[in-house]
Amino acid sequence: MNVKTVGILTGGGDCPGLNAVIRAVVRRGDALGYKIVGILEGWRGLLENKVEPLNLESVSGILYRGGTILRTSRTNPLKHPNGMATLQQNLQVHGIDALIAVGGDDTLSVTDGLFQRGVCVVGVPKTIDNDLSGTDYCFGFDTAVNIATEAIDRLHTTAEAHNRVMIVEVMGRDTGWIAVAAGLAGGADLTLIPERAVDFDQICDVVRKRSERGKYFSIIVVAEGVKLLLESGQPGQVRQGHITDEFGHVQLGGVGTVLARELESRLGMETRVVVLGHVQRGGSPTAFDRILATRFGVAAIDMVHQNEFGKMVALQGNQIVGIPLKEAAKGPRPVSAELYATAAAFFG
Repeated sequence: MNVKTVGILTGGGDCPGLNAVIRAVVRRGDALGYKIVGILEGWRGLLENKVEPLNLESVSGILYRGGTILRTSRTNPLKHPNGMATLQQNLQVHGIDALIAVGGDDTLSVTDGLFQRGVCVVGVPKTIDNDLSGTDYCFGFDTAVNIATEAIDRLHTTAEAHNRVMIVEVMGRDTGWIAVAAGLAGGADLTLIPERAVDFDQICDVVRKRSERGKYFSIIVVAEGVKLLLESGQPGQVRQGHITDEFGHVQLGGVGTVLARELESRLGMETRVVVLGHVQRGGSPTAFDRILATRFGVAAIDMVHQNEFGKMVALQGNQIVGIPLKEAAKGPRPVSAELYATAAAFFG
């Protein structure tokens, strides 16, 4: 296909490194002779015709900036009347021959839907949870782990000074990649992840045994999506109300507080909770994330140039490859048993 104009959008939650992708697409695209168009606010922007041209001046100085200059949203076109048809029509209205969509499994599932309708698309993986199938790493993950690790480092001193149990709640809806990596790097005494059932007796045993050997404080890292035994008697995630986004995701949060109450009741130890929340998403990306995001952006526009559509760029080993979008959207990639076993070797 003779592609002249390439559109790019960022969908879902923001994360460090998005601007590095945009910069790479524009810089490389300009060198290859393409006109680059930015679509504002993800799929919502394409539904509402929020489009603007991007050039070398537009992306000057954005490499180190967090967030996304294109802004983003969690809009699901399938929840809007004739949503997919409207996306396709508006791409034609603006003369966009190919689209690069940067996002997680929700964004990429819509991207694959457009490909099935004949649209020339390329996906770029984005999630700080690092749980997209088909790629070993997503940009933003390294930054989030560094932020969480620094928080754990700082909490060690106050936990030890006050003989407290400190619970650090980090992001991780379906998987515990951030929790495990930050727990390992920060020397956590216990890490709880959505992939593993929570056993309160086991948690208490870890804290109690530490006290018996003279360690009167504990650092516990918990992913927000961990399933606890709720009042119903069934394991479930702790939610903030019952509001869902357009992709059906409930807002999680508060598992650390529930866990703290249970531990204080069982052990009689003072327990405090630190919820890192969106702090993990913000700020300047690490060098690793800047480099990975840049490699992804260059690879994405190169795939457009080579007419390799219907694929997502991915990191496998140290190589950037293209994989089918369907493979990327087939479900979250769980924490490996080997990695969790390594973390578990330091529990207690």
